[in-house]
Amino acid sequence: MNLEYAQFIPADFNPSSRVWIYQGSRLFTISEALQIEPLLENFTENWKSHGVPVKGFASLIFGQFIIIMADESATGVSGCSTDSSVRLIKQIEEMCKIDMFNRQLLAFYVREKIQVLPLTQLNYSFENGFITPDTLYFNNLVATKDELLNNWIIPINKSWLKTRLKPEHTI
Repeated sequence: MNLEYAQFIPADFNPSSRVWIYQGSRLFTISEALQIEPLLENFTENWKSHGVPVKGFASLIFGQFIIIMADESATGVSGCSTDSSVRLIKQIEEMCKIDMFNRQLLAFYVREKIQVLPLTQLNYSFENGFITPDTLYFNNLVATKDELLNNWIIPINKSWLKTRLKPEHTI
């Protein structure tokens, strides 16, 4: 699996553009992805904040992550416009019968594919060799375009997760 994704992120958005990442509890099927893409496109074409168009971007990446971005150097994003993006994700959740809001599910790149593990199984996964401190982790807490491009897919030992590991698992 190719983990290169920068080419899918709009170059003309300010590095401080706000980013929201929603991770599916599983991969979307091809038919689901084909349904989702027009919803995302329609959303960004019609996204407004207090009646002013938002310079927005939304895309399904790696078949499991929906990334929404707003370039606030053009138009600030209000609570109402953020709520509209959440409604979109809830609509996708309902349509596809998938969980997009479970922050206890963590995504890792293991054996050439994305694997999702509950946070409660983190140390167990280390103890059994499923993941290591160098395993790539999808840090969905990134908040800006710059962080998305530089800190989204990082080794566990460079993420907030290292504080959740038992001392014998850290480097």
